[in-house]
Parts: sequence; structure tokens; C-alpha cells
Amino acid sequence: MAAGLAQAAISDPLAPQGTQLVDPFGREIEYLRVSVTDRCDFRCVYCMSEHMTFLPKRDLLSLEELDTLCSAFVRRGVKKLRITGGEPLVRKNIMWLFEALGRHLESGDLKELTLTTNGSQLEKYASELKAAGVERINVSIDTIDPDKFKAITRWGNLATVMRGLDAAEKAGIKIKINAVALKGVNEDEIPDLVRFAHGRGADITLIETMPLGDIGEDRTAQYLPLSVVRARLMDHFTLQESPYRTGGPARYVKVEETGGRLGFITPLTHNFCESCNRVRLTCTGTLYMCLGQNDAADLRAPLRASEDAALLDAAITEAIARKPKGHDFIIDRRTKTPSLARHMSVTGG
Repeated sequence: MAAGLAQAAISDPLAPQGTQLVDPFGREIEYLRVSVTDRCDFRCVYCMSEHMTFLPKRDLLSLEELDTLCSAFVRRGVKKLRITGGEPLVRKNIMWLFEALGRHLESGDLKELTLTTNGSQLEKYASELKAAGVERINVSIDTIDPDKFKAITRWGNLATVMRGLDAAEKAGIKIKINAVALKGVNEDEIPDLVRFAHGRGADITLIETMPLGDIGEDRTAQYLPLSVVRARLMDHFTLQESPYRTGGPARYVKVEETGGRLGFITPLTHNFCESCNRVRLTCTGTLYMCLGQNDAADLRAPLRASEDAALLDAAITEAIARKPKGHDFIIDRRTKTPSLARHMSVTGG
């Protein structure tokens, strides 16, 4: 880390430890997801249209500003930071942010610093991520068929991602595979995906497609309820309920035949709102209190208005007081438009 940037990050001139953030329903906010860019080097069919218009780079918060915002949440009781995108590792100088935030791991104020990635840049950054304190990552892989992978991601290369997995494992980073269940695309491959992940010693989580943003395709054709997937998987495996939790929305089972864990994220068939302890910060400083609602708070303005932490702290407190009980996702043939115009790449899921 460059000396000047390191000093800027470590000095933390803002307020001392504040009170724990609690929403109107008594849920303690302990998990912040931070999208550092809306850009991605893939164009996954369930996430983006092929020809996206991204934010001008001048609109993005600087890495130092992102560090300040993350640190403000850590002071208010956030214990887990997940860096997302877009694809977070395409952000220029992104390792500076990981290195800067690592000081909160060293102090004990933060329990986990992690990221969700498509794996395209892991071969380059795995060892640096580990050195910065990243112990566990989520890697999005919806198929292990190279041609199908190309079709789903449009721009991706499976061999590159596999080398990234190898690099992460070599660095000592624990991997969880995320796979979106897509009707008529990868539904017949899901048992093989489970065997693939568990064969590498990785957990795997299956995710229902979410109605976020115009992707240029009909989502009703993509949507595959995980209740159906789970029933089919029981023809292949013995699934045992597991109490394991990561702080995220997945509900886990143990697969007896492989010994590995399998998670289900079901925003539509069985939403996870009642235990939601998460909020999402975008690369422009907008805080979304719910993935499935449009209500948001502008944290960029108070961040830039004063070096005094009080203004930013008050804005965060006010935003959390508006966190809703849950979302209103729906996918059906009568409602082909997305529930929200905001693309998944804005908040990183």
C-alpha cells in the first residue's frame, strides 16, 4: 500500500465507536454489501443486457470515500463487509481498498471482509486478497460446460475462471460457488454442479433469478423455482437440514453423499426478509435499505459536506430507520417487466 494512501486510511479522523444500527423491526444491521463499480467484464443473461450503459467514471466515489463510508458503518456495529460489483476486481486500484479495510479486521471491529466475483480476475489477485485478510469468497459459476458458460456470460471464458479457482485455493482462500438456476439452461446440470463444487471442497449455493433491471429477455422463461430444484435433487442426493449460517440469506442442507453443504437463496418462493440484517451501498454513495425496494438514501452529500462524522452518522441513522420489513419481488407472465428498473450490477445482489 502506498504510504500516503495508507496514512489516509489508517488515521480515521471521524467519530468514535457509535451505537449499534437497529431497524424499525428490531433487526441489528451487521452486514454491509458495497458495490465498488457497476462495470463488469461479463454480460450474464440474467443480470445485464448485452449492450449496457454504465455510469461515467467521474460519478463514482473514490476508493478513499468508499473506505470512509465503510468505516462509518463498522463504527456502528457492522461486522461483515462484502465487496461486490459489477465485477469488483475490474475497479482500478481495488486492492488498495481491501488493504485499507483490513485494519478493521486487525482491530477486531470487523469479523469478515469478503467479496463476490465472477472469477475472471482471481488468478491475478488471489494472493493479494488473502494477504489483505480475505479468507472466504463467493464465485459465480452457473455451468461447467464451456459452451454453455460462454452463452450465459456472453463474454466469459470458463478456463480463465477455473484458473482463478485454482489460484484462490492455492492462496488458502475458502470458496463458495454461487449458481443461478435457469430454466431450460442449466437445470439438468445442477446435480453435476453440486458434485463439482463439493469435489473441490467448496460449498455451493443455488439462487433464484431476481426481477431486477431490463435484461433484454423474458424472465418468465428463465425462472426456475428452487422448490422444484430441491425436489429433483432429492432423486440424486440425501439432503439433511443444516443449522449452518454465514450471515447471508442462504438456508443450508448437508449432502450426505458428498459431505458438502448446499445452500438455497429463494427471494421469490420463500423470501429471507424476516432475518434481513443487510444494507447495500452503491459506488455512487447511494444506500439501499432493501434489495427489492427503490427507497434509498444519499450518503455522498453528507460525506462530502463535512469532515465531521456527525452529519454522515445522522444520515445513516435516518436511512436505517426507513428499512422496510421486506421486498415485493414477483415474476409471472402477466408481469413481464422487472419489479425494479435497477440492474443487479448496481447493488451486486
